Amino acid sequence: MSVCKTYWIKMCLIIIMLYISHSSAFLNKVKHRTFRTSVISNADVEELWFTQRLDHFNGADGRLWKQRYFINDTMYKTGGPVFLMIGGEGPANPAWMQYGTWLAYAQKLGALCVMLEHRFYGKSHPTEDLSTTNLVYLSSKQALADLAHFRTVLADKMGLTRSKWVAFGGSYPGSLATWFRLKYPHLVHAAIASSAPLHAVLNFPEYLEVVERSLATHSPECPLLVKNASDTLVDMLKDSKNYDKISKDFRLCETLQIQSDMDLAYFLEVLAGNFMDVVQYNDDNREFEGVRGTNITIKVLCGLMSDMSLGTPYDRYASVVHLMLNTFAQKCLDVSYDTYRREMSNSSWDGPASGGGRQWVYQTCAEFGFYQSTDSPNQPFTGFPLQYHLQQCSDVYGSSFSAASVADAVLQTNENYGGYDITSSRIVFPNGSIDPWHMLGITKDINDNLPAIFIKGTAHCANMYPARPEDLQQLTYARDHVFLLLQKWLML
Repeated sequence: MSVCKTYWIKMCLIIIMLYISHSSAFLNKVKHRTFRTSVISNADVEELWFTQRLDHFNGADGRLWKQRYFINDTMYKTGGPVFLMIGGEGPANPAWMQYGTWLAYAQKLGALCVMLEHRFYGKSHPTEDLSTTNLVYLSSKQALADLAHFRTVLADKMGLTRSKWVAFGGSYPGSLATWFRLKYPHLVHAAIASSAPLHAVLNFPEYLEVVERSLATHSPECPLLVKNASDTLVDMLKDSKNYDKISKDFRLCETLQIQSDMDLAYFLEVLAGNFMDVVQYNDDNREFEGVRGTNITIKVLCGLMSDMSLGTPYDRYASVVHLMLNTFAQKCLDVSYDTYRREMSNSSWDGPASGGGRQWVYQTCAEFGFYQSTDSPNQPFTGFPLQYHLQQCSDVYGSSFSAASVADAVLQTNENYGGYDITSSRIVFPNGSIDPWHMLGITKDINDNLPAIFIKGTAHCANMYPARPEDLQQLTYARDHVFLLLQKWLML
């Protein structure tokens, strides 16, 4: 599943185009990491459509739209529970209707499985375009109200009003699963919130601190070599005479031009994004989603960074870029901030960032922050501070998105949901130690009815993916632990 972060949005868009043309949308600068997602064609999974309200909080607004959903009833036994997989910041992938740990649970418990696509993502288009005026209807509050209305109507229609509903989600959808149980406890009996960032935060430099520690799990030298390479590059960038060499070394689509702080920050973030993305999804079993590059792990990147035959650490840093470009069948790397800003500002449903990038970055500006900056000294990268991320909000969505407004939106989100202070019951919070997003999640039990499962050595949403023989013992244990909780909670 994804959070798409803000970072690598074009890479995520490449992946989305590979299957459409998930998200976690995060790619050639997919500013969508929580989430890098992909979708595969699956003729066996029927697309269904639900009539949804545009604005759940304005009774005078009667506008309606069609929201996409999927159902797998092959394991359902009369009287069994209903499992509701919540869609996130990318197209809902029908592969999840045939694969994933939740289906193993459904098989054992006789559950009906339903997946609802998030408004404004995939084929669920509430408005005629993605203009900033229309994106005001894109929020976690509206998404939760979508879930509530969908659950109520579908239960009435299918005779499931007495069934126990369990919400499933990973990354941002894991947050939604938590908040669905929190805000609508009469509609959802329990929630499995995997890798869920629950505490909104404006500046999130801790993300890169975890990246450093995760790289160091391979070898202590790995993050030091990355830092050496990053620092060398930054020094070279101080002299424009080096731009031709840098452009060739990193296979840039055009000769590098640094005309503003945003140009510099964007270039440096794109390069760092290779490491950020690999760490977040390290060794996750995502091949069933149609995702490329799952063979590129921390071990692979650190192997390149320690390979002296490739030259200096700077040269090895460039080799990482070559590996990524070759893996994703890209001839060159586009590091133009102006191109990125222009593509992100395109509000058409056919626009280059409509696969999730424009929408998710809007949500970070309007609700969550989550900006993965280099403002901590305890990480290997440099050059993309908080202000760089905040500037994108106003560059893409208009001057009303100021630093103050984004900071206030983050505060409002925590006031509404409680951040780390969850007061509810029957929610489990699995997180992986390698995954940087665990810093914003629940990693210790709140109480017996709000348990955490902290899985050493695993990455983002690892417990959600299909099991395989080589899985770490602690990952197998985590999946079993969730099942035992489900059994217990469904008896209540």
